[in-house]
Amino acid sequence: MKIIIVGCGKVGTTLAEQLNRENHDITLIDCDSEALQSISDSTDVMSVTGNGAVYQVQMEAGIKEADLLIATTNSDELNMLCCLIAKKAGNCHTIARIRNPEYSAEINYIREELNLSLAINPELAAAREIARLLRFPNAIKIELFAKGRIELLKFLIPKDSILDRMKVMDVVSRLKSNVLICAVERGDNVVIPDGNFEMRGGDKISFIAPHADCADFFRKAGIENNTVNSAMFVGGGKLTVYLAKALADTKIKIKIIEQDEERCRILSEILPHAMIIHGDGSDQKLLLEEGIRQTEAFASLTGFDEENILLSLYAASQSGAKLITKVNKIAFENVINSLNLGSVIYPKMLTADIILQYVRAMQNSMGSNIETLYKIVADKAEALEFRVRGDSPVLGIPLEKLRTRNNLLVACINRNGRIIMPRGKDTLEAGDTVIIVTTHTGLNDLKDILI
Repeated sequence: MKIIIVGCGKVGTTLAEQLNRENHDITLIDCDSEALQSISDSTDVMSVTGNGAVYQVQMEAGIKEADLLIATTNSDELNMLCCLIAKKAGNCHTIARIRNPEYSAEINYIREELNLSLAINPELAAAREIARLLRFPNAIKIELFAKGRIELLKFLIPKDSILDRMKVMDVVSRLKSNVLICAVERGDNVVIPDGNFEMRGGDKISFIAPHADCADFFRKAGIENNTVNSAMFVGGGKLTVYLAKALADTKIKIKIIEQDEERCRILSEILPHAMIIHGDGSDQKLLLEEGIRQTEAFASLTGFDEENILLSLYAASQSGAKLITKVNKIAFENVINSLNLGSVIYPKMLTADIILQYVRAMQNSMGSNIETLYKIVADKAEALEFRVRGDSPVLGIPLEKLRTRNNLLVACINRNGRIIMPRGKDTLEAGDTVIIVTTHTGLNDLKDILI
């Protein structure tokens, strides 16, 4: 597809790189010619220097032939204007990044009136992920499939766990647990395990199960999943506001530390259920006074990656709290993952993944039928939810007889709301949705799983 991206910040650059890898025709628009040149030197994309909200600039970028325009500048209003002009000039699909909480309450109205295909809010998406993690503290990541009926959870196997040195095939027989281990991260390697694969302490395990079975698995594996009753957030930005509102219906006592006095006044008005502390979140004395050693969850959500990383490392040294660290820069991911930062949240990566999922779903006319896409490890492994069509070549064939690619697992089947953890004799039927976990990134159609 021909895709135009307006704005070459972190989100725009990440999108350009990922969509280019999937062989789409990418054109970038930005006023910063040096930034465009830098991306063009490393990625095979076209670039146009100028204001993406100017009709002539969009025409130069080829809006008449474009299938999709994605506006990811730092201005919500500019993004909406870019999409409005693109609709009039090229009649293509449009996606806008809209971050201001003031717009979030009327986002459906904005989408309808501007005829947007998708409106993305990185902070809101990140807040929803953090809220899920606080409800399931032992998980590093949680992703929902089958309209929320199925969860994919990632967690770290403790060194003294019963899972240490256990084979994947023994999870069902020894623990009597209805889960499917679908991916294992060991160091820099990602493996789609077979039944004989032996798990080890220190591995990061991703498994799929219905919600009720997730808690049962943790209990039987001897991994405590204590609910969070108190949480401390450092930084009072948009993400913190969305997160506090998402947790308003829980019993979690929220404490927010914010340095800006005026911002504290605003937070106390819009978040009456939270305790707002005016102070420097990097002040160790203040953190100790406010109970960092007693809090059950700690999230560093400032606008500075370095501060967030140091705050989480300090919190880890002082308490056993569930740690959440917001990171904006996607570079140095391997270094960041090697540190004890708990669950690392990349709002920019979340945004790119949501848009990437939509782009793949747009290819329905070419046979694509992706319902949900989740990157287990960036560029290394994906979990995809496909809808099984009546003309699919996989229909009615027992899974054990399907000639599928290596490093690929049929992880779960949703049949009219009934969840099936598949075995060799199970088959795929028209109307099912099926979750595929694989290290072959870039699959667009269910038939792509076959050799």
